[in-house]
Amino acid sequence: MIAAHDLAKEYGAFRALDGVSFDLEDGEVLGIVGHNGAGKTTLLKILSGLSLPTAGRLSVGGADVLADPSALKQTLGYLPEESRLYETMRVHDYLLFFGEIYGLDRATVRVRAERLLDSLSLDPGEKKIGELSKGMRRKVAIARSLIHDPSFLVYDEPTSGLDPMTGRFIGEFLKGLGAEGKTIVLSAHNLFQVEAICDRVMILRRGRIEAFGTMAELRERFGSLTYAIYFTVLDAGLLDPDLSYSRAEGVYLAEAGDVEGMHAVTAMVTAAGGRVERVESRYPSLEEMLVAVGR
Repeated sequence: MIAAHDLAKEYGAFRALDGVSFDLEDGEVLGIVGHNGAGKTTLLKILSGLSLPTAGRLSVGGADVLADPSALKQTLGYLPEESRLYETMRVHDYLLFFGEIYGLDRATVRVRAERLLDSLSLDPGEKKIGELSKGMRRKVAIARSLIHDPSFLVYDEPTSGLDPMTGRFIGEFLKGLGAEGKTIVLSAHNLFQVEAICDRVMILRRGRIEAFGTMAELRERFGSLTYAIYFTVLDAGLLDPDLSYSRAEGVYLAEAGDVEGMHAVTAMVTAAGGRVERVESRYPSLEEMLVAVGR
């Protein structure tokens, strides 16, 4: 679906992207993360044909985007971080307007609009867009990006500024779109959401790809499985002095880097007359990976 090779973007002396290369298959969901200024929005604009790179090659669905950016029109659904909507229009009229821009007949647009609004759990009635909540307006913008049934979606911070419930709903909605076979590239500050819905993740740092792969592959690179042992004990003074632990959630917490270490901790707890309440396996989170990469 996407083949990017050595993409670069310069703004005067500033190099916003510096040799970005990757491939993405049909139906994959790619999350792009990084600190502010890492180049996320620049890359999304290039992928959507809104900005031309200074150097490099890019094809989407077999079309050379750099030679003909308009070739993406029918296959692309784009959602900017700040969606400017026509606030004096009613939702159905708004979607009808954009559907006709894509050359769709009114009957087709009406059917698609009803289906999309139902899927997004959005019932605007006769309200104008300007009368809707921020979360409802974001859903309208998503419906607009899907009205022509594109196969490729580029979403910049789709849940930015939304309440947790609406943000979670939109995250699950995007995950469903990926399951339906749509190829999605998105950026998000909600790293938990990126972990949950993306097939692969790209970590950008100063315009370069610092890491790229599935969450399993990234975990292998940034750290292996560790264990958190939660336990209670009447007298902590009876614990082995070599055991390192802390207080957590009303119990004690010790950590181990492997199975042998976990068994050693549980043996120390038992020897002190304590009880192991639970053991949790942990992988490094995407947030921890981003911190490790640095700015």
